[in-house]
Amino acid sequence: MFHARDHLMRFADRPCLIHDGEVLCYGDLAEAAARAAARMPGRRGLIGVEMRPEPRAIATYLGALQAGHAVMPLPVDQPDLARTLARRFRPAALWSRQDGRWRGQVLDNAAALHPDLALLMQTSGSTGQGRGVRLSARAVAANAASIVDYLRLDAEARAGLVLPLHYSYGLSVLHSHLAVGASLWLAPGSVLDAGFLPGLAQAGATSLAGVPHHFRMLDGIGGAGALPPSLRCLTVAGGAMPAADVARWARAMKARGGAFVVMYGQTEATARIAWLPPEHAMRAPDAVGQAIPGGQLLLRDAQGREITAPGVEGELVYRGPNVMMGYADQAADLRLGPGLDELATGDLARRGADGLYRITGRLSRMSKIAGLRIGHDALERALGGDHAVWGDDATIWVARPAGPAAESAADLAARAAALAGIGRQHVQVLECPALPRRPNGKIDYPALRRLAADSAAPGPEARSVQALFQRCFPARAIGPEDSFASLGGDSLQHVELSLLLDRRLSGLPEGWENLPIRALESARPRPGARVPMPVLARALAILAVVVSHQTGWPVYGGAAAMMLLLGMSVAQHRRQALAAGDWAAFLRPSLRVLVPYGLVLAGFALAWHQVPWVSVLMLGNFALTTPETHLMLPYLYWFVEAYVQITLLLALLFWPPPARRWLARDPLAAGLGLLALACLLRLTLPEFWPLPAGRSQFSVPWVFYLFALGWCIACADSRRARLGVMAAAAVILPVAAYLGGNWYGGWIKYLSLLALVAALLTVRAVPMPRPMVRLAMHLAQAAFPIYLLHRLVPEVLMPRAGLHLDPAMTDLVAVLGGIALGWAAAQAQGWLSAQWSFRSPGRPAATAR
Repeated sequence: MFHARDHLMRFADRPCLIHDGEVLCYGDLAEAAARAAARMPGRRGLIGVEMRPEPRAIATYLGALQAGHAVMPLPVDQPDLARTLARRFRPAALWSRQDGRWRGQVLDNAAALHPDLALLMQTSGSTGQGRGVRLSARAVAANAASIVDYLRLDAEARAGLVLPLHYSYGLSVLHSHLAVGASLWLAPGSVLDAGFLPGLAQAGATSLAGVPHHFRMLDGIGGAGALPPSLRCLTVAGGAMPAADVARWARAMKARGGAFVVMYGQTEATARIAWLPPEHAMRAPDAVGQAIPGGQLLLRDAQGREITAPGVEGELVYRGPNVMMGYADQAADLRLGPGLDELATGDLARRGADGLYRITGRLSRMSKIAGLRIGHDALERALGGDHAVWGDDATIWVARPAGPAAESAADLAARAAALAGIGRQHVQVLECPALPRRPNGKIDYPALRRLAADSAAPGPEARSVQALFQRCFPARAIGPEDSFASLGGDSLQHVELSLLLDRRLSGLPEGWENLPIRALESARPRPGARVPMPVLARALAILAVVVSHQTGWPVYGGAAAMMLLLGMSVAQHRRQALAAGDWAAFLRPSLRVLVPYGLVLAGFALAWHQVPWVSVLMLGNFALTTPETHLMLPYLYWFVEAYVQITLLLALLFWPPPARRWLARDPLAAGLGLLALACLLRLTLPEFWPLPAGRSQFSVPWVFYLFALGWCIACADSRRARLGVMAAAAVILPVAAYLGGNWYGGWIKYLSLLALVAALLTVRAVPMPRPMVRLAMHLAQAAFPIYLLHRLVPEVLMPRAGLHLDPAMTDLVAVLGGIALGWAAAQAQGWLSAQWSFRSPGRPAATAR
């Protein structure tokens, strides 16, 4: 077996696991597994192991098997699910990372096991209430041997592992490579992470296994052309990939002398059931292929009779040594012996005249209405486009993403009814901003059922973490596996959600942006009240803007600091969308700026009885006119215009695929390139295109380098990189002070910015009394509304109220009133978001037409 110490030692000097820049040889893994085995309980039992993509977890997994135990692989960072599974299946011990350390917890009342049981997997997409799959050592070894056979794996193979190891597909990659002394690169994060492609190349990976969603992400960062030359084999499983995509990837891999292998499997068959030989991928891209070596496929009709004629649909049945022992719903089931000699997959399929099998639907995804048998999968394919279909024997539901559509909901319902051959009254249409999907990319039908069933009224769960996310992302389908990073939030959403989570959790957990909602629900914040440095900087920046605009005190640089923070935000929260060429996701956050700005424009247009067209066209900072003509807004709104212009400039610069691949591969280098371009613009363009005195400072060439510097701060993820960015700032900012007129105000401004750069590079969070933390968060959350509205207090509201105070009191009322007005607008915006969130995918209006 692949896990045995003697087997591992056969390849003692060969590389095995590559992780975090280090190579662990088979001999090292064998020793680590032996140490883990020695720490296991003495009596055979079920061992739960949190399957992190790191050598320590793999050694613990192998050590448990070496010690004679059965293993229950657990997902990463889901302690609630681990506890639920522990209650149901009563493991002898749980191993997981806690507080940064790998720890084992021995439990009482361990369940008795059948001697053949080696693995207890959870069915795909299941929660703690799903079904356990009992797998024998023989089944695991047989499936690994089959995969080695048809993929022709040998000791020179090296897999890039991005699949979760608690998932049967990911675990099969580990098993098959260990079986032949091959090696694996353990990818530290997502395919879209900046270091993924460079890491894959540096590791010398020869293969990569993924689900269809992984390949959609790869398409966004350059497709097969972005993959390193060493990569010769791509495999896909875990869901149906569109035939056109299969053919395209097969052509791309053939052109580079490699292979694209479609596979089909279920956890109940350990992992793999069928495979499509690469030579058939372009000719039969809709097929899952043939049985794996050592296995057999057949079809049965509804009466249980075998179907032998080609082209006839039936349930797909698999026979082979890798079939599970049976299901387990509770601890008592773990002592049961093998109960199956074949697996009825529950999938409907046809066998073509070419001998290849094609999946046509799911047996359980059927409705029988008016005597007609309606396959949900077949109806989905017939509708085309981005639709999801489910239902029962009374109603067929069709879901589609909301937005501009070629046909109305009524027309869609009528078309679906005609295709299914049923009356229009049996079809309901659900519109949602996006079809919810599971981590493996499959449509989440249970989530769609909940969307259709939920009412629009808020309930007690409105205080849950998921509800807070839904409030900040009202137009998105939010699920428990989503995180702020995966949702691509912007800086405004970041600050808003920081404040909401701080209230809900009594503090912000470390790295909360990357934690899934499921983990945040039970996360513990660090002791003591702390405000994140970017949030504190944002609060101080808007305070400086308001004070300097009213008083003329030398608190210069507030707007410049906001531009620098804007660069950080785009690099942190929108870079992946930019690198993937997902222009809708990249541009969408701009609406959170443009909608309030549009309301301000409308207000000025009503007051002036004239439309300020120059500002409508976002050209006010080009010095085409002055506010006195009422063709543009007051000067302070230059920031919004510069923001929009920089956003469009970034889209233009990274429109070419090579530029996006560079951005995905090395975001810091891309940021330094932006900084070099920005410095060149600052030094040259004002000379060739001089604007009137005092207007240049509002233009993009004057401020773009601050944005680029913020980008570099966000991407500086090592000590060396941070020192490099700090050195660049130490040169650029004093030069900017000198070029800006060499006066004391300029030096105050740019040296303050230099101190801010140093703080952002070195300080993650600042300890403060909790009332001060909340105050800073409120200021940061309301920063943009304050920026838009604060001058209305001294220039409009105070004169209309007849307030004529002494200068000091006027300044105080103007400053505090401007902040209060912006804060009130932010609260109103939050209230509207909360109301809208109850009609969003998390708690939908579930519009049925």
